[in-house]
Amino acid sequence: MAWEEWEQIKAATAQQQSTHMQLNQLPGNVGGDTSPGDLVVHDDELGKLGNMAYDLLSQVSTDGDMARPSTFTASNALFNDGLDMGAALLEVHDGWNTQLGTLKEACAHISNHLDFTRARHAEDEAYVETGMHNAAGDLMTPSRINDYFH
Repeated sequence: MAWEEWEQIKAATAQQQSTHMQLNQLPGNVGGDTSPGDLVVHDDELGKLGNMAYDLLSQVSTDGDMARPSTFTASNALFNDGLDMGAALLEVHDGWNTQLGTLKEACAHISNHLDFTRARHAEDEAYVETGMHNAAGDLMTPSRINDYFH
């Protein structure tokens, strides 16, 4: 490719592409309300999600460990009989236990985080409801706070 041809290709490409920044966005008024709205999380929804994560942890702990003892016994028996398959099966056993442990930790983390989030949100709500002060430092009543939102 000659230098002139390269310069022509660069020029043609530059003309076809805008050098301005473009932000991706939703098209206006397509398919319903496109206003961003407020992020709303209900305590009962967080509770249900936390319970689901805990139930999943319990089920994974039980069902995921079901074959471990027999797999370990089989790998030892095969290894003791001089078969290389015993060592390979032990590697599968160990890999499965590692992955199972990671999955259990993730489920526990999700469950604990949702419990923490619920508790923290309740504390924040109580603080907002009972602890808002005006510019002078006086405690504001809920009816007075409501005036700011109208």
